[in-house]
Amino acid sequence: MQFWIIQFLNSLALGGLLFLLSSGFSLIFGLMRLANLTHGAFFMVGAYIGASLLRQRVVGMDLWLAALLAGIALAALGGLLERLVLRRLAGNSLGQVLVTLGVAFILSDACLLVWGGDPIPVPTPRALARPIFFAGLAFPTYRLVVIVVSVVVAVGLHALLERTRIGAMIRAGVDDMPIARAVGIRVSRLFTAVFCLGAGLAGAAGVLGGPIFSAYPGLDADMLPLALIVVILGGVGSLAGAFVGSFIIGAIYTFGSTLFPDLAYFILFLPMIVVIAYRPEGLFGRIAA
Repeated sequence: MQFWIIQFLNSLALGGLLFLLSSGFSLIFGLMRLANLTHGAFFMVGAYIGASLLRQRVVGMDLWLAALLAGIALAALGGLLERLVLRRLAGNSLGQVLVTLGVAFILSDACLLVWGGDPIPVPTPRALARPIFFAGLAFPTYRLVVIVVSVVVAVGLHALLERTRIGAMIRAGVDDMPIARAVGIRVSRLFTAVFCLGAGLAGAAGVLGGPIFSAYPGLDADMLPLALIVVILGGVGSLAGAFVGSFIIGAIYTFGSTLFPDLAYFILFLPMIVVIAYRPEGLFGRIAA
């Protein structure tokens, strides 16, 4: 019983991180119809930035401030990428995908050049370093906090999308972009705002995931497929789909890697195959008219 409880909590922590990564990815995919293959690289760069900031031992610097700063830095980088590169390829979906793939490789090599090839651990905040004991079990406090943070971010994003003007514009763009343009929505600005939001969330998630994964070369390649599966499973452009899909994939990946390590990737990709075959729009996606 202890094994199942611990693995269940581990799956929730991984699901929370996947949501922070995949929520912005899903919105970018839903609005821009662009599979942004730099998203995993944004996560990795965020982890490296967080590790560097915390290693400098700057007065007042902690994990949460590092996550905020990394999120802002990656949001700015994402805005520049969208404005200066992707916008010039508007209408060329294949070109945009190839460019984002190329940028991902560039960022990966840049991280290798700057930080080297050895993993860099990201320290857990001291206040959260001690485990929580309950029912004879010990579980890292930090992982429980990650779960709480992901739920808070989900509530905040839901409020942004459902209760604000910019949220209404994003939903209109995801549902019917031609009509959104026709009623006067500045879709170009909307693209930039959503891309910055997604990149910023990925960067902040990289810092928050640092105490669990560390920062290492190849982190982007490990996280991007998981985000892709979450988006396909949950539905393109659906925040609820990203939330539910993240925790489903977190559970499948955690239990699959533990119980069936030789079949972990088969078990992980199987739900995606089933969804594509029987419900291509995803669990929470809308059928195109």
